[in-house]
Amino acid sequence: MQEFKDIIDGCIRGERVAQDKLYKKFSSLLFGICLRYAGNRMEAQDVLQEVFVKVYNNIGSYNHEGSFEGWLRRIAVNTSITNYRKNLKHAFQKDVDDLMKTAEEPSTFEDLEFTAEEMMQCIERLPVGYKTIFNLYVIEGFMHKEISEMLGIDVNTSKSQLSRAKSYLQRELKNSAIVKIQEHV
Repeated sequence: MQEFKDIIDGCIRGERVAQDKLYKKFSSLLFGICLRYAGNRMEAQDVLQEVFVKVYNNIGSYNHEGSFEGWLRRIAVNTSITNYRKNLKHAFQKDVDDLMKTAEEPSTFEDLEFTAEEMMQCIERLPVGYKTIFNLYVIEGFMHKEISEMLGIDVNTSKSQLSRAKSYLQRELKNSAIVKIQEHV
């Protein structure tokens, strides 16, 4: 598409107008990605700014092969992961009692449906380590080996964090279902 090419070419030349157009077109999409890996909205905003600095500095390396949006998404994910790794200090440390609680029976509320918004709210409430692994595996489609390399963790840590994230989401959705049922009684 010529408009995209013009915006990209303008960004390569450092034109502020082209940079503004690119930001307006993709900032909400990229913010959503950053938010999935950040601890809060403010942190996600900071990461988003880093993403656009990297995009503007490296846009000349985009070779017009493949999706430009995919190229942007990759930068957003990688920048978010780098930020996450900086803040990793205690993300995977858990109390032994917490580890023993992960085996829980599946929900018995199969007939209830949840909106995408309800699901996203539950995902947002996940502890940072769980949320990061869940997003990388379930939403972004990375394999555990890739996640372990990105985050500098063991493959089994990635697998156990995903399992715990799923258990956490089950509990949250089950609690949400109980509230829904009580509201209708």
